[in-house]
Amino acid sequence: MHITSPAFKKNAHRALNDAGLQKALKHARPMFTGNRARAVANLPEFEQLRDIGRDIKNHTLANLDWYLETYAANVERAGGHVHWCSTADEARAKVLEICRSVGARTVTKGKSMISEELGINEHLAKHGITPVETDLGEYILQIRDEGPSHIIAPAFHLNLEDWEKTFRAVHTDLPADRVFGDRRDILAEARTRLREKFLAADVGITGANFLIAETGSSVIVTNEGNGDLTQTLPRIHIALASIEKVVPTLEDATSLLRLLARSATGQDFSVYTTFSTGARRAADLDGPEQYHVVLIDNGRSNMMGTDFQEMLRCIRCAACMNHCPVYGATGGHAYGWVYPGPMGSVLTPTLIGVEKAGHLPNASTFCGKCESVCPVKIPLPKMMRHWREREFERHLSPASVRGGLKVWSWFAKRPAAYRLATRAMIAALGLLGRKKGAFRSLPMAGGWTEGRDLPVPEGGTFMARYAATQRGKRP
Repeated sequence: MHITSPAFKKNAHRALNDAGLQKALKHARPMFTGNRARAVANLPEFEQLRDIGRDIKNHTLANLDWYLETYAANVERAGGHVHWCSTADEARAKVLEICRSVGARTVTKGKSMISEELGINEHLAKHGITPVETDLGEYILQIRDEGPSHIIAPAFHLNLEDWEKTFRAVHTDLPADRVFGDRRDILAEARTRLREKFLAADVGITGANFLIAETGSSVIVTNEGNGDLTQTLPRIHIALASIEKVVPTLEDATSLLRLLARSATGQDFSVYTTFSTGARRAADLDGPEQYHVVLIDNGRSNMMGTDFQEMLRCIRCAACMNHCPVYGATGGHAYGWVYPGPMGSVLTPTLIGVEKAGHLPNASTFCGKCESVCPVKIPLPKMMRHWREREFERHLSPASVRGGLKVWSWFAKRPAAYRLATRAMIAALGLLGRKKGAFRSLPMAGGWTEGRDLPVPEGGTFMARYAATQRGKRP
């Protein structure tokens, strides 16, 4: 996907005026938040489980080198192969090398955000290998030539009519009377087209929700079963995973799985939870002849020991973006790269640089909802604030913002002047807007009034009202 994070403001403006997108967001977002709320209410120990999940990830990160080495040793012991890749270039080259080793012409893929980060599809196609997305959402996006707008529901931004229009444009043999009334019709059409792809593929590529050090297993969760077909039918299975996906034991993985589905879709468990350990053994009825794990760093190790290490706890459930008012208004494509929403606002500047992604940590109301619903309690607002600080320190923020902050800081350090200035400003605004009720434009407030009116202040300042309340008087 082409990186457009520097154009977040333009992207967001376009998204806010996209009627189809706004319709999709209005329909889909409440479904995710409502399902999660019900799932959490039905599990009394959910808050305790969040603490357990946080502690598992913290312990693993504190001993990451040991658990990665243990995991790799157990993969090799089970007959698999582990490939350590520091950069995206190394990972792409390794995947291509494995595919070429068996003369692969077609590769089926299960949904994998790390493959989006690496640009695996484009790289394979460039070298004459056809990648076929098998996840329903990724499949429609591939034929539309679009990137995912959500990390678990990649076609979050599409409506039913978008699916039907795309299928009719690409599947030219569809009868005119074929009806697409609901998701089952769409799923049936995609399955019909994909079945032959599954059978013809030489290599299957999946992501990994977790890597288990104790057994050398990779774990994927899906609701469509495409992940199982992708990793069992082809001759080679390649699991792509970033280094922070490792967890110590099967028990730890199970605890995190209890958090994952409830936080993501509101299910107790996803329909398919699949553990892969090595290649097919003599007594196995199916499975790949070769099992490869491509372990990717791509900037993660640089986060260790920094203010952003806690971001590596993320289990990619998307609860933060499902509850984010900014994501809910703009959708995922506005963020301009692979990872949208609050988690993307922290992770993306780490991976591509705050110079390109500085708008993202600023695209937050700091309402704190993302942290309150995160299953592993990642302090996302705190880390977005750290990125804002770094942007300011490097003189990357606009001069008007820097100047405004300097003026504000001068007053904030002088309480008497601050109180005097706020009283004067409220009085002036009240006088100017006495007959208007709200301002449609104001000098130095265009960023606010461009999209909404500014109500005329009523009464005194907050500090005056607070002081009066403390004295027991009516403000």
